[in-house]
Amino acid sequence: MTTATPNGSNVTLDPSQTRVTGAIPVQTRSERFSSVDPADFAAVTGREPEWRLSPVSDLKALIDGPLEGGAYPIECTPPSGVSVEFVDATQSSRGVAGLPEDRLSANAWSQVEQVLEITVGSPQRETTRILRQDLGDSPRAAHTLIRVTEGSHADVIIESRGPAVLAENVEIQLEAGSSLELVCLQEWDEGAIHYSPHFGTVGRDAQLRHFAASMGGRIVVVNPSITLAGRGSGAELYGVYFAESDQHLEHRVYVHHEGPDTRSRVSYKGALHGRGARTVWIGDVLIGAEATGTDSYEENRNLVLSDGTRADSIPNLEIKTGDIAGAGHASATGRFDDEHLFYLQSRGIPEVAARRLVVQGFLGEIVLKISDAELSEKLLDRVKDKLRAVEEES
Repeated sequence: MTTATPNGSNVTLDPSQTRVTGAIPVQTRSERFSSVDPADFAAVTGREPEWRLSPVSDLKALIDGPLEGGAYPIECTPPSGVSVEFVDATQSSRGVAGLPEDRLSANAWSQVEQVLEITVGSPQRETTRILRQDLGDSPRAAHTLIRVTEGSHADVIIESRGPAVLAENVEIQLEAGSSLELVCLQEWDEGAIHYSPHFGTVGRDAQLRHFAASMGGRIVVVNPSITLAGRGSGAELYGVYFAESDQHLEHRVYVHHEGPDTRSRVSYKGALHGRGARTVWIGDVLIGAEATGTDSYEENRNLVLSDGTRADSIPNLEIKTGDIAGAGHASATGRFDDEHLFYLQSRGIPEVAARRLVVQGFLGEIVLKISDAELSEKLLDRVKDKLRAVEEES
């Protein structure tokens, strides 16, 4: 079997061994193999570089098992100029923003029967809110396609609650001169599992703001991969998360500067408390040979609130042209700043309250970037609830 890689080259696949043969090792992030057929990927053992930080044993049902792929209940009243509907997968135009790069994503893609399509065709910016909370405990596949037409603008909020064992591919297509702020709030029940690659392509002079807010669920993996394809396109990718005991929250971010004069900012912040709390953040930025004038920066900051936690933070930067405006990355994981606590306590604030203020300010820097004030307030309240639980355990 012969299939195309993302950069357009062909490789030969050996179906009996389900692995790539006759191909050189991947030299750059953009050359990672992609396919919609899970059989084209090798079996997942957990030893692979892309899987070694993930709880593979808990994801097995989504990686290899049968998945329910039909429509699921949503609550949404879209504003004028926005359509939200399920479309038969055979009639959907999915695949416009990206293809699966791992076996789990391909397994979900191959079993989806109904695609949730959100189409924005209005120059007037309005907010579309989508709530889903009745997905159940059976393994499920889902696919969401968000398309913003030329010159259109929108805010889209997808809020997820309740039980779930969900593998979901999300595609985001921004045409020329458009803009989108997408907020994905993961507030699943404590036993839920959610694995979700996001593929985005941003056209000429289009702007994307992407937020991943992961608060609930036992295992939540959100991996946005954004290509800045058009001249003057831009993306801001933000993440906020709070991992508690035995909770695994993972975010792998990839920004590909393909067109010239593009700009990206990536900023993820998280807090960890409780034995077994685990977070993973990997940030890849690729500045292509044609991406002259690029301006890029990515960072990840983690605040550790107790012993027994683990935060993996790995930034990567690859540059293929010397003609750029700037590029950089930063990563830091640590405990409370004693100087900050001392300053607050010296002003008469008790230690418990001082610690609460430090964490709220740390995560609030990301939360307050969300344009929707109602959602920002809800997220700040959620952080306060988690901190109260931390204080009760102390």
